Amino acid sequence: MWTFSSDVAEYAKHAEAFLRREPVANTVALTLLAGLRSGMPVAEGSFFGWWSEEGEVCGAVFRTPPRPLYLAGMPPSSLVPLAGALRERGLDVPEISGPVELGDAFVAAWGSTSSRRRPERLYRLGTLVMPEVPGAGRRADMGDFPLVMNWFQAFTDEVSLIDGADLAELARRRIAHGDVHLWVDGDAPVSLAGVSPEAAGMCRVGPVYTPPSCRRRGYGAAVTAYASRMALAERCQEVVLFTDLNNPTSNAVYQSIGYEPVSDYAHIALDPVP
Repeated sequence: MWTFSSDVAEYAKHAEAFLRREPVANTVALTLLAGLRSGMPVAEGSFFGWWSEEGEVCGAVFRTPPRPLYLAGMPPSSLVPLAGALRERGLDVPEISGPVELGDAFVAAWGSTSSRRRPERLYRLGTLVMPEVPGAGRRADMGDFPLVMNWFQAFTDEVSLIDGADLAELARRRIAHGDVHLWVDGDAPVSLAGVSPEAAGMCRVGPVYTPPSCRRRGYGAAVTAYASRMALAERCQEVVLFTDLNNPTSNAVYQSIGYEPVSDYAHIALDPVP
């Protein structure tokens, strides 16, 4: 049975323990909860759901518009009931995100097709390797606010991400919480990496952005390794990140500093149902 709520606290009460059983696989759902608890606003129209069998929660889903419907861990048998429950409540599903096998099964259950998808891979950090790259890492401060906001916007534009966030507010909040790290070569920042709040002993690195004029010099690897090291030192026991599978360079870079593939995910845009 699917249950839905717009109340984050109610969702956490029912679903968080289930999500924490597999924190790496459920990194997106857990990171969202951590972000909401640290002050991230809840978007209008957000909803959260959990799937129960014999009184035990064994699946979860959420949407914070305009972001996609996110499929957390759930049994395949819950997907047809999920599609029915969403339709019954008149909830819009223009795009979904989650593990590939769940995403494909939901598309079929929704009775739709997909003409656009972005494949991703989830990585977990094994043994961290710090690359030998000119420069040094440091935490961003409010003096870096214009740069951080501009690079957040550039990252969003480059990956064609419809995030819907107020990037100025996001940059201020993440800098204030110590989430943003910079790699500096000479006197100038040359690359950026964010780190999420800790959730179930885990943090996620992202976004990672290097402006085009500074690419192919190892700065992305360096700032990612630095941010990962700081996360392990200050926040968590495990670090994960997502990569775009259409970008073989970034996948090779992250593996070179110790990240190991876990599983594949996808953002899938749903075509209108005839």
